[in-house]
Amino acid sequence: MKRRIVLIFCIVLSTVAIAQFDPQIGQFMYFQSAVNPAAVGADDLMRVSGLHRMSFVGFKNAPMSTFFSFGSAFNIGKTRHGAGIRFLNDKYGLFSTQALHAQYAYRQKLGKGFLSAGVDLGFVNVAFKGDSVNLDDLVSMGSTYHEQNDQAVPMSKKNGMGFDLGIGIYYTCPSFWVGTSYSHLSFPKIHWDDKTDMKLRGTLYFMGGYVWRLKNKNWHLLPSAMVMTDFTSWDVDLVFQAELKERFRFGLSYRIASSVGVLISGDIITGLTLGYTYELSTSKLLLESYGSHEIYLSYGFNVLKPKRNSKYKSIRFM
Repeated sequence: MKRRIVLIFCIVLSTVAIAQFDPQIGQFMYFQSAVNPAAVGADDLMRVSGLHRMSFVGFKNAPMSTFFSFGSAFNIGKTRHGAGIRFLNDKYGLFSTQALHAQYAYRQKLGKGFLSAGVDLGFVNVAFKGDSVNLDDLVSMGSTYHEQNDQAVPMSKKNGMGFDLGIGIYYTCPSFWVGTSYSHLSFPKIHWDDKTDMKLRGTLYFMGGYVWRLKNKNWHLLPSAMVMTDFTSWDVDLVFQAELKERFRFGLSYRIASSVGVLISGDIITGLTLGYTYELSTSKLLLESYGSHEIYLSYGFNVLKPKRNSKYKSIRFM
């Protein structure tokens, strides 16, 4: 996003800095629990997943995000549940964010699928490398927002932590999935010093996907979409993939007014999935960047009592 490229130049213009900073995920359809706690355990498996994204390669201090999650489905009597943890390490400009959350979801049979409600509780830490700020460069570039002795800009390393809360709902069945979630419901306030606080805005997500079964049973089409907003800015991701033999997937992505990309993923062995996305900006950033890269790796295995003649579930139903 453009706001991240310029964030270093406009940070802390007042005593409270407010910004949407949740990172983008190109392969959101495979890693839904990263933004929606209700999706944890939705595929009835125990799953370990990791995703690494390098955005706007070629820019100094360009965004770089690493996600990790561990989650599992489990039963208590006749009720179904999901639980896990997720970790985020996100770097953008002179900022860095680390977040650790515990996730829980209650799952209820509804029609041909399951409806889940989930919550994620944890802490988010935001740091700023003020000792790397060079106001002389900004002034020489013609900035009218800063002076060489601007007291509002931290000139030393800052670090602060706050309590974080997220909620979500999710429905999945053999032919489609859909969910919505809200992160930073607690509006964490990150205290750096007596002059500077950072308040994190909540982010609302809508996601959904469909399995289009063709006459040729070897092929399926998998359209999906995600909308992400903090009500001041919006991201809309559209993805269209083809799937071969419920094992290999490839397709195109489009982030409205931002980027286009290609995706490819496959089940290397039963339970192990590897995915890769490459995106190019559709703005003037294309002239300065080599694009964005994202790699995804996940392994899942059955921990619930299997049914007779049951079939291993595809990762597309996470």
